[in-house]
Amino acid sequence: MELAAIDIIFFVGFMAVVVGFAVWMSRRKESNSSDYFLASRGAMWPLIGFSLLAANISTEQIVGQSGAGAGNAGLAVASYEWIASITLVIVAIFFLPRFLRSGIFTIPEYLEYRYNSTTRFIMSLFLLIMFVFVTTVAVVYSGGVALRIFFGDIWIEKWGMSSEGALKLGIWIIGFVAVLYTVSGGLKAVLWADLIQGAALILGCAVVAWFALQKAGGWEAAMAIPEVAEKMHMAKPLGHPELPWTILLLGIWIPNLYYWGLNQYIMQRTLAAKTLREGQMGIIFAAALKLLIPFIVIIPGILTPVLFPDSAADLANSTSDDAAYPMLIRELIGKGWRGFVLAALAGAVISSLASMLNSAATLFTMDIYKRMINQNAEQKTLVRWGRVLTIIFACIACLMGPIIGNEKFGGVFKFIQEFQGFFSPGILAAFIFGFAVRRAPAAAAIVGMISSPVIYSIIKWGSKWYLSMADGVTVWSEKIAEKTEFFTAAQALEKAGVEPGALSKFMAYLYDMAFLNRMGYTFILVVAIMALITILKPLKEPVTMPVSEDFDMKPSRSVYTAGTAVIIVTIALYVIFW
Repeated sequence: MELAAIDIIFFVGFMAVVVGFAVWMSRRKESNSSDYFLASRGAMWPLIGFSLLAANISTEQIVGQSGAGAGNAGLAVASYEWIASITLVIVAIFFLPRFLRSGIFTIPEYLEYRYNSTTRFIMSLFLLIMFVFVTTVAVVYSGGVALRIFFGDIWIEKWGMSSEGALKLGIWIIGFVAVLYTVSGGLKAVLWADLIQGAALILGCAVVAWFALQKAGGWEAAMAIPEVAEKMHMAKPLGHPELPWTILLLGIWIPNLYYWGLNQYIMQRTLAAKTLREGQMGIIFAAALKLLIPFIVIIPGILTPVLFPDSAADLANSTSDDAAYPMLIRELIGKGWRGFVLAALAGAVISSLASMLNSAATLFTMDIYKRMINQNAEQKTLVRWGRVLTIIFACIACLMGPIIGNEKFGGVFKFIQEFQGFFSPGILAAFIFGFAVRRAPAAAAIVGMISSPVIYSIIKWGSKWYLSMADGVTVWSEKIAEKTEFFTAAQALEKAGVEPGALSKFMAYLYDMAFLNRMGYTFILVVAIMALITILKPLKEPVTMPVSEDFDMKPSRSVYTAGTAVIIVTIALYVIFW
């Protein structure tokens, strides 16, 4: 991607301003763990809202969702954003009051109060595995790829680097900048950096969308194009490999409720809220911002094959094509604006990474080190451990980042979503069941969380193993070789001349299932297991949860008004684009 001097100056300047502003705003020395890990519990709603968005949106999401729009998913991929808006309202009204009332530092800490210390340890372990070895790795990799695209010509042609070397340099730059202000100011620095980067992200994506619509002749002209109109629908057929309309019944709610309500690196900024109202309004503000993302990210992706017809065949060949968004920036954005857009994208990566690193350090320090290694640790020791762990986790992510490029993960965004499917149904079930059934014992939560990855693995890989062993057909190899848009396991059996029995048909159904529906079935089975254990051995008395006096828990009518407005707008969008 060709960059002018003004683009490079703008990019470097933006990064310097963000880091400098974050460090300056958090310059007061952190004297205790609440200061470092929860920003002294003084965050206001605009800061929380922008931080939630910046922590959530990164290059793998922007590039991946725009590419999905260019591919055969079209606008249906917007369900990740619009269902999230409703989910955030649910989290604000039903989840956050429980968490703030308990005065917790980490989400797993709530499980200890509701069940026992074992459930807290299991969830903390699951989250650490996902943060350290999956999400941070995927985010630094996607950021490294972005920087290689942006600055590859300089690094490779002028500095003599290899393509792999340019990727590694980009990864370490992303990791270094994120660590720089996270270690310095903790969550407070992350929040202030997110304020700038979240606003810049929305503006940068809006700039790309504006240029795309202008080239297409405006909104009405763009929507009148048959190829565009065909993709502007939220409902996809049952045979769609990732986004059939059935995911709206349950499947897509599982990762959304887990991610927005129970994911430490998302909820940590809400736990830092000054009052219940500030936390709730911050969440609902983020929900309103999420409604905008499809218009400034996905719709430009839908326009890409039309704007660049020579690349249309390649862009429509899969459910997601990561070339769409870089193509828009390269072909449509001029000097100056290009530097701003690239800075906004890089800032999105750094925001997500900084949030993950801070939360991973919080989990290990508060849930493992303080509880299991040094229960009498001084506050300064906990802060020191938080800083050291942030650096260690960042180094692990940067060292592992290049590995993702050597594996067939089907796209970084999908890789993150599907890997979380092993753990998120069980974690969500433990919380939801614990909220609703007051006599549910700790054994139900323990078995439920442990059984989740087992059930998910059986559905995902058990069907594949059975079809290959029972019918002598390597179904997935046939599927890859065929390269048709919707080639199912049942069709592979038919092509191989195999007459499947009832069990084989069922296994083919499981194999072809969209991973979001796989998560839905896993959740249902985990809840059934927890219900059975509760029926057999319920608690004699309901658990009494702790009540913290540190928060103003006064409810606000404006929270319910704003939340209702977000839900109504979301439903209206589904009706309009169904």
